[in-house]
Amino acid sequence: MIEKQIDAVFEDIEVDALKIGMLSQPGSMEAVAAKLRQYAPKNMIIDPVMCAKNGSALMNPATMDTLIKSIIPLADVLTPNIPEAEKIAGMKITNTGDMEKAAVSIYQMGCKNVLVKGGHAVGNATDILFDGNKFHRFSAERIDTKNTHGTGCTYSSAIAANLALGLDIPEAVKRAKEYVMIAIRHALSIGKGNGPTHHFYELYRNGLKGVVIDE
Repeated sequence: MIEKQIDAVFEDIEVDALKIGMLSQPGSMEAVAAKLRQYAPKNMIIDPVMCAKNGSALMNPATMDTLIKSIIPLADVLTPNIPEAEKIAGMKITNTGDMEKAAVSIYQMGCKNVLVKGGHAVGNATDILFDGNKFHRFSAERIDTKNTHGTGCTYSSAIAANLALGLDIPEAVKRAKEYVMIAIRHALSIGKGNGPTHHFYELYRNGLKGVVIDE
């Protein structure tokens, strides 16, 4: 079914960028990997989702080998958070130096860029991008809120959208970070758990500024 869904998209419309999120089982990973190799799209963003905001596991730990072997080498940008980077790199991360070491280790697994997200650290929310040659840092003041549900998925999707617009990777990450921080700052307190971020705050407040609609 996963293979058929991918075929339906690639055979019908052009793909300028894509984001892969949660893949919980080896079969799912192998199906996605085979189709990505078949179609070879550009701008592949892979978010190795392993656990939910409440700590619940979303990926079978036994699938780590498949993730490293089949999925990570396909990524133009891999976007692990600190707990995910720790599991992939097999090391403990306690500071930005460790984040850089983990990024290098994961880069050596075959992906083109690694963005280790610092949302689980203390202090400012600093993300580190490694492109194989140098590190790029993206830092923002941490926002005190529990309403951060879906921030990682939003971040990686925003990076993909910016790459589809033709931006280079550092600029795509920079703008995606800014977008996510606005969404977190104006997050919606809905329900008793981790509420969602406000994805459309700028649109809600300011409308479609500068957009020309042909009639």
